[in-house]
Amino acid sequence: MQAETKAIIEILYPRLAQATQQARTLLGRPLALTEKILFAHLFDGPGDTVPERTVSYTNLRPDRVALQDATAQMALLQFMRSGRKSTAVPTTVHCDHLIRAQVGADDDLSNALIENNEVYAFLKSVSNKYGIGFWKPGAGIIHQVVLENYAFPGGLMIGTDSHTPNAGGLGMLAIGVGGADAVDVMAGMPWELKWPGIIGVHLTGELGGWTAPKDVILKLAGILTVKGGTGKIVEYFGPGVKSISATGKGTITNMGAEIGATTSVFPYDERMAVYLRATSRAEVAELADQYQEHLRADPEVGDHPEAVYDEIIEIDLSSLEPHIVGPFTPDLARPISRMAQDVREQDYPDEITGALIGSCTNSSYEDIGRAAHVADQALAHGLKARAPFLITPGSEQIRATIERDGQLNTLTQIGGTVLANACGPCIGQWNRTDVPAGEKNSIVTSFNRNFARRNDGNPSTLAFIASPEIVTALALAGRLSFNPLTDPLPDGDGGVLLMPPVADELPSAGFDPGQSGYEAHVEDGSKIDIAVKPDSERLQLLEPFPAWEGSDLTDLRVLAKAKGKCTTDHISPAGPWLRFRGHLDNISDNLFSGVSNAFAEGTGTGRNQITGETETKLSDVARTYKSQDIGWVVVGEENYGEGSSREHAAMEPRHLGARAIIVKSFARIHETNLKKQGVLPLTFHNPADYDKVMEDDIVSLAGLTDLAPGSTVEMTLHHSDGTEDSIPLQHTLNDVQIGWIKAGSALNVIAAQGQEGV
Repeated sequence: MQAETKAIIEILYPRLAQATQQARTLLGRPLALTEKILFAHLFDGPGDTVPERTVSYTNLRPDRVALQDATAQMALLQFMRSGRKSTAVPTTVHCDHLIRAQVGADDDLSNALIENNEVYAFLKSVSNKYGIGFWKPGAGIIHQVVLENYAFPGGLMIGTDSHTPNAGGLGMLAIGVGGADAVDVMAGMPWELKWPGIIGVHLTGELGGWTAPKDVILKLAGILTVKGGTGKIVEYFGPGVKSISATGKGTITNMGAEIGATTSVFPYDERMAVYLRATSRAEVAELADQYQEHLRADPEVGDHPEAVYDEIIEIDLSSLEPHIVGPFTPDLARPISRMAQDVREQDYPDEITGALIGSCTNSSYEDIGRAAHVADQALAHGLKARAPFLITPGSEQIRATIERDGQLNTLTQIGGTVLANACGPCIGQWNRTDVPAGEKNSIVTSFNRNFARRNDGNPSTLAFIASPEIVTALALAGRLSFNPLTDPLPDGDGGVLLMPPVADELPSAGFDPGQSGYEAHVEDGSKIDIAVKPDSERLQLLEPFPAWEGSDLTDLRVLAKAKGKCTTDHISPAGPWLRFRGHLDNISDNLFSGVSNAFAEGTGTGRNQITGETETKLSDVARTYKSQDIGWVVVGEENYGEGSSREHAAMEPRHLGARAIIVKSFARIHETNLKKQGVLPLTFHNPADYDKVMEDDIVSLAGLTDLAPGSTVEMTLHHSDGTEDSIPLQHTLNDVQIGWIKAGSALNVIAAQGQEGV
């Protein structure tokens, strides 16, 4: 793996140096690190035109692609239609999402191998056929495995998971995308991205005491909110950067997805070099050292950051207090000293019914070590966790190392249960049986996302996010209102005040790789046949979506009017539905099942305008409309489609007859996914026009025959009382994307171009 990365770098770094000089001349000023990496990855190299931030579309050439098993199924089903004989860039598949957390690591993994055998066999055979590296179930979570093996300073990668930005902890621009975007890159085509704005986060001071890297991003989420980073890359700079380990930086960039950022990145420094050497990538570190001036912002940027960054946020690490965010949204942030007050005032259940540490966001050696130090202090006084305590190692390498060095034993001694090296409870794969559905309860996690139903499928579970050490302390106390900085844990002698946690950044004895989870692809996959059973419930070969008929759209129905937060979890929930991620028709039965429809009482239901039935599953209504060749639209509010990169939230509407999604604003990845699948993503020119949409409106969309970049689409609402409202709509489609809409999908365009032999 080091050899593969080294080969990429030996071509990239000289190009990076040249592109940096060209870009400085073009822009006439010093460059941010983000700009250096982007200019070096322009598909046709830097030209004579300065890209306009958040406006200009550019074509990029990523260095690699990573796919997790839930999204890989649909991505590979699409790639199979591309005409390619092998992938154009190094690509890996990681089996991490389909393992359910229930009993413990060994039993859960064994059950997963049986339950998902058909899917794993499919992913492995496709990987072999097309030259893709394969990481077996139990090997680890995609982002931790990428950080340990593939990420490198100055690179550009895309991944079919919204937390791909984790690799920014090693100075890489790593961006979450839908499967169709991944297919473009795997097929050797340019990857299109709107040139991002840049938010500069200036870090001063130094982390200490109970404050962890996690608190940096929790604080930032409270400042920027879930959509404050939309269309922008967050770049960290300043003297405080050096006080954060490479894995701590990864924690921060991982959770940058929760502020809507395209990605986040740290400049290359000695902490990254140390981590690269510790993970058997010394040659990568040596090359990065040689080109280090190009792997960080120009020195002048620190003196005049306002000349480079669109927005500057100051965070003093020395005064930063540990934070807790939640429930139901990752930007509801407060310092831990205010948590007890919020518990009282907001009527949050104080008793903690579950405390979970680990995941792709916080399972580094340092993270687990700090949590274990907290646990060790409790054990010295005979104390154990008062709440169920679950530990999810991020990779087999982490698990093997913390088992060898004793941290895992310490955590299990206080009552912890070790889960498989997989996503598990973080993405709804928690088969929880201790709390009935609908019962209001509080859990705390060191994960990255806390939407309703996200972890255990219970809409009444209030999930709060904190660092692993804070979560461990709360597990010992069993109370959400506990503040380990000031409150003693009760014991027979009057109480134990926990000392601030300390831990080694990296294992002194080196990492133990554990059992190898990687399988290289065969040299020649041309003779491998990919078989999908026609009656399979898990897998279904794709049929092309129909091309646009070439006319304006009339007689459309309003399937639903989503009110409030509408994430991809609401549009296409995960959890038990993950088993159908490779079968488009079956998984479409979950369409909009978590959406709060303004026209219905419960979630996921609405009125069938053909039959008159009410409180009907929205997926069933959509199927009725599709059976009668009636197109439909969905209306939504701000930041529609935030959260996971799952393209199923775009493919399912397309499959069941959606023609347009009309909202106040979109999250970046979801808007792109809709375009790729041939669904018009439109926004209200006046957000207040959302209120004019009625349940039984007949909708017309005019201006499609003249669709062009910057054009207006006119929506007419034909109300049942005979009146009409004419509403102007906007779009961000460029000429290439309009071609996708006309062809029926981006994949139809790729297939038509016949990429054989490219």
